Amino acid sequence: MTLLAHVIGDPVAQSKSPAIHNFWAGKLGLDAHYTAQGVATDGLADYLARSRQNTDWRGCNVTMPHKQAIIPLLDRLDPVAQAIGAVNTVVRGPDGALSGYNTDAAGFLEPLADDLGRSHLFRMARVIGTGGAARAIVASLAQHGMVVVLAARNPDKARVLLDELAPGADHHVAPLGHFAQATDFAFDDREGCLDLVVNASPLGMRGQPPLEFHFSHAPPGSIAYDIVTDPVETEFLAQARAAGFRTVDGLSMLIGQAAAAFSLFFGMEPPRQHDAELRERLRA
Repeated sequence: MTLLAHVIGDPVAQSKSPAIHNFWAGKLGLDAHYTAQGVATDGLADYLARSRQNTDWRGCNVTMPHKQAIIPLLDRLDPVAQAIGAVNTVVRGPDGALSGYNTDAAGFLEPLADDLGRSHLFRMARVIGTGGAARAIVASLAQHGMVVVLAARNPDKARVLLDELAPGADHHVAPLGHFAQATDFAFDDREGCLDLVVNASPLGMRGQPPLEFHFSHAPPGSIAYDIVTDPVETEFLAQARAAGFRTVDGLSMLIGQAAAAFSLFFGMEPPRQHDAELRERLRA
C-alpha cells in the first residue's frame, strides 16, 4: 500500500513541497508518494470529498489561496489553527474525518528558537503582508512578546488582523509604501533588543512585483527574514546581507513546516540530519 499526500493550491506547480516530502520518504524507506495537485477554489469541496474516501490518502498541505477557505469544509480544527484562523495541513483520520492544522507557525519560529529563548529589553517585528502565512507569523510573534508593526496595501485590513490575533496589545499598522522610502530616524541603542524584518507576502516571488523596503527602517542588529522560496535568494535578502544584517531564507520556514506536517501525515519524524543535502536539492 503506497501512502499518498498532496499539496493543493492555485497555482501550485512551483511548490517545493513534493521534493521535500519525497526526499524524506526515500531516506526512511517509506512507501509514500507526495504530489502537487492544482485545485481551484470552486473545486475545493469536491477534492476533499473524493480524497476522504481514499484510505491510502493521508492528507494534504494547503497553500494560496485556500488556507482560510478550506476551514468550513473540515470536520475538526486544531486549537493552533483555530487561533490563527488559517489551515495549511489537513489530515485524514481512520474514520475519514478531516482535521485542520497550522504548521506554518512552528516552521516560521524554528530558525528563531535561540533568539526567542533569550531575554530582551524590547522585541519588535516589522511584518509585511496579511495573507494566510502572515496570520500564522503575526500570531506566533505576538505570543512571543514581539511588538508587531504590520505593513499592508490596506492598513484597515492589517488593523483588523492585529485586533483579531493579538487584541489589547500595543501593535501598529503602516501602509506598504511607508517602508519603501528612506528614513533618517535615529535608532536608540539596540543592545538587549530583538528586531525582525519579515516579508510575509508574495512580493519578490518570481512573477510578482518586487518588495520595496529601504533598510534605513531596520535597526542595527535586525534579522531579515523572507518566506519567499522562488527564488530562494531574493533581492530583499541580498540587500539585507549587503547592509550587514543577518538573514533567514524561505527554505527555513518551508522545511520546518513540512517537518511538522510529515509527522502528522505518516506518524514518524522526518530525518532532519539530512537538511543540508535537502537544501542543496531545493536550490538546484
